[in-house]
Amino acid sequence: MKMQNITRDAQNQNLTRRDFLMTPALIAVVARAAPEFGGQLVRGMALSSAGLGLAAQRLWGQEKPKPIEVPNIDPGYVGPQFFDKQEEQALLEVLESGSPFRFWGLSKPTKVLHFEENFAKYMGTRFALGVTSGTAALDCAVAGLGIGPGDEVIVPAYTWWSDYTCVVHAGALPVFADIDRTFNLDPADFQRKITARTKAVIAVHLLGGPCDMDPIMETAHKQGLAVLEDCAQCVGGSYRGKKLGSIGNVGIYSFQVNKMITAGEGGAVVTDDPVIYERAARFHHMGLIDRVFVERLGSSQVPIFAGENFRMSEFTGAVLGAQLSKLDTMVTQLRGNAEAIYNGIKNVPGIGLRHRPDPEGDIGYGVYFEMKDKAARDHCIQGLRKRKVPASTLTGSVLLPVEESVINKHTRHPAWPSFNSPEGKKIKYGPDGCRQTLEIFDRFVQVRVGAKYTQRINDHIIDSIRQVVPH
Repeated sequence: MKMQNITRDAQNQNLTRRDFLMTPALIAVVARAAPEFGGQLVRGMALSSAGLGLAAQRLWGQEKPKPIEVPNIDPGYVGPQFFDKQEEQALLEVLESGSPFRFWGLSKPTKVLHFEENFAKYMGTRFALGVTSGTAALDCAVAGLGIGPGDEVIVPAYTWWSDYTCVVHAGALPVFADIDRTFNLDPADFQRKITARTKAVIAVHLLGGPCDMDPIMETAHKQGLAVLEDCAQCVGGSYRGKKLGSIGNVGIYSFQVNKMITAGEGGAVVTDDPVIYERAARFHHMGLIDRVFVERLGSSQVPIFAGENFRMSEFTGAVLGAQLSKLDTMVTQLRGNAEAIYNGIKNVPGIGLRHRPDPEGDIGYGVYFEMKDKAARDHCIQGLRKRKVPASTLTGSVLLPVEESVINKHTRHPAWPSFNSPEGKKIKYGPDGCRQTLEIFDRFVQVRVGAKYTQRINDHIIDSIRQVVPH
């Protein structure tokens, strides 16, 4: 391009003198016409041109935005995140003792014994029994209450399988009651489901949050019903200052890896009632009673009966003993992160938060909020997942009344007593019996919380929810 053409184009574009001197065409002409400068002028003009171009982009907001760095959000398993030398040393002590069985061995076994004593003290109960799983704990608790054929037990419509199977295995009849916006037993529907045959209710503290225990306990006392607290998903939680599991007649816990403290598997039963405790202890030991339980009880009041083998090993007791010393720290960290997120989204329009009858007793397993309908819920979950937020529908439990095996009353034997009584034959399971539960399930979003989350992760979750929820 000739110099006069460059000048004419510059005039037509109303370029300033500085802009004109920085045009690429002029730079090219100079490069050809003035090689004696050794390219220094050209390089300097080119760099200036590039700098001006970037400056203009910044000035007019055209700079390419940097991609948003999304933190790694993995809530993980709570208990294993706190494994350290304590668990290792406790396991080595069992190995070195040569006594992995809880009642006898080459030396005196103490791990399960001490875990039971410390767990009872932590929960504020008189007795604790270590068993192999939360499911085993439920079976022992039901045996402890003396529940059997002809009895009815009220169970939340949304909970884990074991709350249903423990009733069926006892030959009793499960009667489902709806949950409310706590995700736990609706006290009003619990009251409606009581009959002359009702013997107990299972109050499940689901997804890290306590039931509204005051109205449940009031109704149970008036009706003469036993209350079994299932604290499997809320170990370390409380209600109005009392540890969960210590409020009803008997409480159970799970130490499976998805729960709080863990040895991979394990469970416990707690109670203040010596008869319930002895029956549970006998049931977990094939109907027998070991000396350690008689010493705790003072004397035996229950004759031998057929039981199971749910004895906890010394290896499990060793790990759980170490984990128990860290439970308060786990709960504090988990709860702190959950509260930070709740506080960050509490004023977001268009959502409703999970009802928590005692927020201070919630362990913070997750953050839960309600959308207007299922479609909005699914859209929100999809948007949050794109931002790497661990969002989902409610998890960890089952909508039991709509399960095929429940609807068809399948048991291990066709003559099983649960569904062969007149009431058992008459009862109908299915969606019509739990409409409120199904509607609540369809509207709520779950966001998992981790004990090791940082403020940056919490802020990212809060910002993501604010962006995804339509205003």
